[in-house]
Amino acid sequence: MNRFAQLWRTTTVRLTALFIVLFVIFSILLLGYVAYQSSIQIQQQQTAAIDREVQLLQRIDQRAGIRGIVVAVTRLAAQPGPGIYYLGDNSGLQVAGNVSNFPVSVLQGQGVFSFDYDRGSLVEGDTDTEGFAVVRSVVLDSGLRLIVGRDVVERRGLTAIVLQAFLLAVAGILAFATLAGVLTAWRVLRRIDAINATSAKIMSGNLSERIPVTRRNDEFDVLATSLNAMLDRIEGLMQGLKEVTDNVAHDLKTPLTRLRTQAEAALRDSSGPEQQRQALETTLSESDKLIRTFNALLMIARAEAGAPSGAFADVDVSTVARDVAELYEPAAEEQGITLDTAIADGVHLRANRELIGQALVNLVENALKYYEPVEGQAGRVTVSAQVEKGRVLLAVSDNGPGIPAEDRKRVVERFVRLEKSRTESGSGLGLSLVNAVAQLHKGSFRIEDNGPGVRAVLDLPAAA
Repeated sequence: MNRFAQLWRTTTVRLTALFIVLFVIFSILLLGYVAYQSSIQIQQQQTAAIDREVQLLQRIDQRAGIRGIVVAVTRLAAQPGPGIYYLGDNSGLQVAGNVSNFPVSVLQGQGVFSFDYDRGSLVEGDTDTEGFAVVRSVVLDSGLRLIVGRDVVERRGLTAIVLQAFLLAVAGILAFATLAGVLTAWRVLRRIDAINATSAKIMSGNLSERIPVTRRNDEFDVLATSLNAMLDRIEGLMQGLKEVTDNVAHDLKTPLTRLRTQAEAALRDSSGPEQQRQALETTLSESDKLIRTFNALLMIARAEAGAPSGAFADVDVSTVARDVAELYEPAAEEQGITLDTAIADGVHLRANRELIGQALVNLVENALKYYEPVEGQAGRVTVSAQVEKGRVLLAVSDNGPGIPAEDRKRVVERFVRLEKSRTESGSGLGLSLVNAVAQLHKGSFRIEDNGPGVRAVLDLPAAA
């Protein structure tokens, strides 16, 4: 009983029961209408047949007189079937016909009558004396009374057969609808139970569990596919969060330790003014690094949340790219690197100017910071902005050592640095910010082989 109560509380079972009830009611009404119309049609056909015979006999009476009508009624009465015929004079004496025992109202009045009568006179050898007739009584021009009718016992039998078939059909519909409803509810609940079971395993800590998907490709499979994609995303985020936590602990522990060491050294009694000043400068430098790291994390979080610090507006990307190239041209010259531009005029994009500029700055800084000179080859970094097939392509390319193909997707993750020793300055957030900016503008960020070197591309829709 408890299991049934639990099933009844489910929406699936309730909707299935509602559909069964509606289906059964509609089926009963439809079958009832068919049975009723069948009975009415049979009755109308019998009434029409009676009227046609009465009209025929009236015409015979008008043309052939008493002798002709007597012959016609006698012939009709002699034929087997449910037909009832009577021809009599004004005194009630039967002249012809196959039934004689009529009620007085039929013999004295005119119109349509129905009554019980003795069928033995109509059907030879019929031991059932109960019959039911529908007749029309008229007075002919010759003065004779004509009664024509039909025995409707057979019609009632047909109606009973129709009613019996109707009841059997209703019982079959009830059984079939109930069986179909139970099977439907069972299949739906089984799929839902599978989803619930998977959810329970995931909540218990097993993030690798996924909802089973069948080959039917129905709405449950579509839902399961979407949920599995969401679970993949959640698992990736959780894994990323773990990596970020580990990297934050590693990258921030060192500068914080330096800060504490410098502060302790400055507080020693033996330290002089020069040592204290140096400790304060080191503290400021390490604090700036920490602030830059947290600012980068904050900017990435804002970009990924779709909440940039400035509103979207029409941005002249060509101008932004030229400004960034001009800003870093002196730094490139100091390293002996040529900073070229391939920027088309009038490249516009609806975007956040600050984030687009910061993304380009990060790409140029990475290209200059990690460039390693190759003997016999002059260093070159190129900043480009082009429009191709409705896409705005912002790219920074170099001819340096490049990035291995297996690491190109990994370098956009937070705090990921290919330099294992981590002796170079930086926090490993630059490319993560670029990727977040691309996603914010409904675009993508990719790293390609430049042969030699790499080509970092921001691919943004022109109507972002």
